[in-house]
Amino acid sequence: MGRNSSPPRLDGNDNENIKINTINNNSDNNNDQGFCSIRDRFPLKRNPAHARDRTKQTSLLDRPLVRTRPRFNRKGLLQFPFRGIYLFYFLIFFSVFAFAVASMVMQSSITAMLFRQGGEKGWKRSVREGMRFGSSLKFMPVGISRRLSEGGALDRMRSTDRIGIRRPRLAVILGNMKKDPQTLMLVTVVKSLQRLGYIFKIYALGNGKELSIWEQISGQISFLGPEQFGHIDWSIFEGVIADSLEAKEAISSLMQEPFDTIPLIWIIQEDTLAKRLPVYDGIGLEHLVSNWKSAFTRANVIVFPDFTLPMLYSMLDTGNFLVIPGSPVDVWGAESYSKTHAKHQLRKDNGFSMDDMVVVVVGSSFFYDELSWDYAVAMHTIGPLLMRYARRNDAGGSFKFIFLSGNFSDGYNDALQQVTSRLGLTEGSVRHYGLDSDANGVLLMADIVLYGSSQEEQGFPLLVIRAMTFGIPVITPDFPIMKKYMVDGAHGVFFPKHRPDALLKAFSLLISNGRLSRFAQTVASSGRLLAKNILASECITGYASLLESLLNFPSDVLLPAPVSELQQGKWEWNLFREEIEHRDSDMSRNFSVVYVLEKEFNKHIIDISENGTEIQDQNIPTEQDLDIVTEIENFEDYERLEMEEVNERMERNPGVWDEIYRNARKAEKLKFEANERDEGELERTGQPVCIYEIYSGAGAWPFLHHGSLYRGLSLSRRTTRLRSDDVDAVGRLPVLNDTYYRDLLCEVGGMFAIANRVDNVHRRPWIGFQSWHAAGRKVSLSPKAEKVLEETIQGSKGDVMYFWARLDIDGEGAGTNDALTFWSMCDMLNAGHCRTAFENAFRKMFFLPSDMEALPPMPKDDGHWSALHSWVMPTSSFLEFVMFSRMFVDSLDALHTNSSELNMCLLGSSDLEKKHCYCRVLELLVNVWAYHSGRRMVYIEPHSGLLEEQHPVEKRKEFMWARYFNFTLLKSMDEDLAEAADDDDHPREMWLWPLTGEVHWQGIYEREREERYRVKMEKKRKTKEKLLERLKNGYKQRSLGL
Repeated sequence: MGRNSSPPRLDGNDNENIKINTINNNSDNNNDQGFCSIRDRFPLKRNPAHARDRTKQTSLLDRPLVRTRPRFNRKGLLQFPFRGIYLFYFLIFFSVFAFAVASMVMQSSITAMLFRQGGEKGWKRSVREGMRFGSSLKFMPVGISRRLSEGGALDRMRSTDRIGIRRPRLAVILGNMKKDPQTLMLVTVVKSLQRLGYIFKIYALGNGKELSIWEQISGQISFLGPEQFGHIDWSIFEGVIADSLEAKEAISSLMQEPFDTIPLIWIIQEDTLAKRLPVYDGIGLEHLVSNWKSAFTRANVIVFPDFTLPMLYSMLDTGNFLVIPGSPVDVWGAESYSKTHAKHQLRKDNGFSMDDMVVVVVGSSFFYDELSWDYAVAMHTIGPLLMRYARRNDAGGSFKFIFLSGNFSDGYNDALQQVTSRLGLTEGSVRHYGLDSDANGVLLMADIVLYGSSQEEQGFPLLVIRAMTFGIPVITPDFPIMKKYMVDGAHGVFFPKHRPDALLKAFSLLISNGRLSRFAQTVASSGRLLAKNILASECITGYASLLESLLNFPSDVLLPAPVSELQQGKWEWNLFREEIEHRDSDMSRNFSVVYVLEKEFNKHIIDISENGTEIQDQNIPTEQDLDIVTEIENFEDYERLEMEEVNERMERNPGVWDEIYRNARKAEKLKFEANERDEGELERTGQPVCIYEIYSGAGAWPFLHHGSLYRGLSLSRRTTRLRSDDVDAVGRLPVLNDTYYRDLLCEVGGMFAIANRVDNVHRRPWIGFQSWHAAGRKVSLSPKAEKVLEETIQGSKGDVMYFWARLDIDGEGAGTNDALTFWSMCDMLNAGHCRTAFENAFRKMFFLPSDMEALPPMPKDDGHWSALHSWVMPTSSFLEFVMFSRMFVDSLDALHTNSSELNMCLLGSSDLEKKHCYCRVLELLVNVWAYHSGRRMVYIEPHSGLLEEQHPVEKRKEFMWARYFNFTLLKSMDEDLAEAADDDDHPREMWLWPLTGEVHWQGIYEREREERYRVKMEKKRKTKEKLLERLKNGYKQRSLGL
């Protein structure tokens, strides 16, 4: 049955999250059971000893109730003291009591015959012992429920003023391109989310039939291969959705920094991996299980469409499992099956006639192989129904009851035949079919389907959906989940659970003269229409609510519409009608990534031959090989020690001491650096410019350039490229070792690290920077533009800033670009508080009065502005910019630390923006400094290399605040701060300025000069004393003899 096929037995030791809450309706005690397994893969054998005990227990049915009468006579109870109305009441009470005793005896008999020895193993025994009649099993997503319950931030954002310019972006990774029910579900969800305001970018791992459907939804589709996994900048998306296990390889690129914090939703609708997990555990492939578990851990949420799958995958549960009910797989399967099978032929093949009234009894799906307990309770309820309609004299053999449960080889059929004979039912009136057989055929043969489980399931029963799709009227207990979606008398017939009389009444409504009544046909027709799109609305709203709770919505993003505005409640059947009409035979996943990875891991460990013998890998050294290697090493050690002893006994001329000392000093000078310069560093010799590419995390390595023009700048020591001469920003600026400040400063922290004692790392006249995001967003310099930049720099004069990544709005907001100014775009990126923060920081930096304007004016022209820290300028100008930036960041940090709430950031609306609070303001700071300090600003088109000057100096002189950006003023302010730091006169406890670079003022210069003078005079004194000593004692000639 596709997803519901028989899975392997799972081990529950690794289950950290799934809870099975046993809820007893008749007691106040709640027992939490650890779920160790869901289904048993292998058929169970019969136990003769157990069968004999079962026979003893069921022998009570052979004893008629009337045989108890002589015992009453012996006790004298036959002499009734009741008369008249009292006798009538006594007979009523006795009848009720006798019926209850008979029901309990029949239930005990049926339970004893249906319980198998295999059910006394493992988790099944513990679950059955811990549960009582009327109990239910529930999946409780403990680990993730707390995170989702805190997802009300979006409602608070909607209540505040917000300036959004683009819609939220989501990436969808398609593991396959087949037209199947899994794709139908995802297409329906994506189209509904588009109506809420999301936009999607589709990445496919292969081509397929559904290509045209996805092109209609999102336009162009990008195809991914192993070589493209690391070349996608996932940071431009608010979240990523993976649709199947096949997307596992693409998810590996999301497991490294800086992409490891992007929200990832992984939808798993297949049980392929769940079947293989116990096999891996049995043959020693623990590393493969760990590999899958690490992939599952990366996902923020693992979404399943029903409540059985998270229990099958319990071995990989790390607290991120979630169930969003709803999938068209059962309706798809039933409709496809009905196209190729006929009801009369199925009845003929299974020994039923068209005149037979076939009633199929289904139960809970949580006990797949061990349905005996559940069906024993069901038999207690439907026992009177069987005795009324399947009696030899009452029904004449026209009513057939089929129990659809467990595996066909479990022996349920024999046990049910024993029940049939003991209850006096017609032979063959009760049969058993396993779920591992043609379950669709069994349901299609039925006239009535009875849901006889006593468990209140969380999800709507899948077998009931299939039965309703086949157009079969359904009788079900009045469980809350049933009443949530079905209407009694319209889509099915309800009866109170554990009420046999109510079940008889409900059954009689569907029967008329041994045939289905008109009421039953009406119910079947309405139920079929309901099943067509049942759970579709809940599935769509579930994903929409999940995105609202999980995603971070930046300040420049338009918020999605509320979930309540969703009107879609149907699957997109019109896009897949052809596939249902012409049933696709390729529904298997034989080429699943599960088997590919399994094969790869097997190659590294053990190759298992067809007959089961193990063949050792030829590359693995044997014990004999290790002994030979050890013997060779011992022999070499002996030879080395012997040669050392021989050399020690021989006379050698050590040479003149002065020559030895001179050679040692020369060797120290020629010693290579700890991180030896690579070929790129040698090529940079003589180059006028070096561009430092700022990155953080191994995931950004594929976006970095190689060659003489570029050099890496790592913001994290543990993610620095090994075979390169990348600059370690943390080693040059220790404050970046604090993750709090590294997250606040972002790429500007790397610039501060380069400026700190710049002569030790950079000795070229020009310097440039570029964020790794520039390559990910396709705005980095092309080879042609690089050549133009180098040629232009060599002939340029004066202070010029060349930039190639411009501040721009994404495509969906391009129509409003002309109306946007520099400060309005800055406000959009900083939750509407950019101007306020900049003005307050500028005022505090220059100690301006409150009644004086403190926001530097920026032009409202059509010129471009620099973004992504992608620019080149003279090294002297860069040091001046760093001087200004350090003071500005310190003022901004002072406003932040002096606020009432220390961790409050007004420059961000989402948690991620608040974590990187200063980054977006500092990204645009170079524009304000270059504009008001009189630097020329030239834009280089990154692909063609065309040069275009922006905001000419002649046109902005009347708007420039040159007095605040004068080098002399900035230098004096820098020295004042350095003097305060040197005197330990800190203005506040958390003072950021001294931590961001060099601390120098005139006093430090004088102190250093005095120290150099003292060292010089001390050396002169020692030299003079040495000369006097020689004059006093004379000079001794060194001996010329040997």
